Amino acid sequence: MCQLPVDMGGAEGKCLWIDTEGTFRPERLLAVAERYKLSGQDVLDNVAYARCYNTDHQMQLLVQASAMMAESRYALLIVDSATALFRTDFSGRGELAARQMLLGKFMRTLLKLADEFGVAVVITNQVVAQVDAGIFQGDTKKPIGGNIIAHASTTRLYLRKGRGETRICKIYDSPCLPESEAVFAITTQGIDDAKD
Repeated sequence: MCQLPVDMGGAEGKCLWIDTEGTFRPERLLAVAERYKLSGQDVLDNVAYARCYNTDHQMQLLVQASAMMAESRYALLIVDSATALFRTDFSGRGELAARQMLLGKFMRTLLKLADEFGVAVVITNQVVAQVDAGIFQGDTKKPIGGNIIAHASTTRLYLRKGRGETRICKIYDSPCLPESEAVFAITTQGIDDAKD
């Protein structure tokens, strides 16, 4: 958690959370806080949460995020999901160029915030079925946003469901890490080692 002290692997900062799909659950943060013996109320007080409903609002929230980061120490900016509203606000091939241009501007703004304030940025993305995928290709899903997302991301991870309650995290692309996978579990207290 970004709020943990540095000696516990944290970054001693607050979190900004932009939610485009209505999936934010404060009770999950409370369970993780309990695991690390932190005050649940303090953890929630150090998360600035915003729900947004269209791409204009999503862009505006980054301007507000910049102002907040100038006033207080933030360590993490989460956008869940970066592409969901772009898919709904811009539909069809006729609007693809406009969508990609605005998505590119959004991603460049995230990069600028990361550089200017030393904040880690985590975005989630959606995937779509690849209709032209051959029968012998391993994975028939591809990330939304194409090269715009790919080129603006330093490290890309691909998460998928494993057996039972396990999940698999694959390093898909990174400038400093080799391609590899790790198995983990999502429990009531957050991310944990997978049980054999």
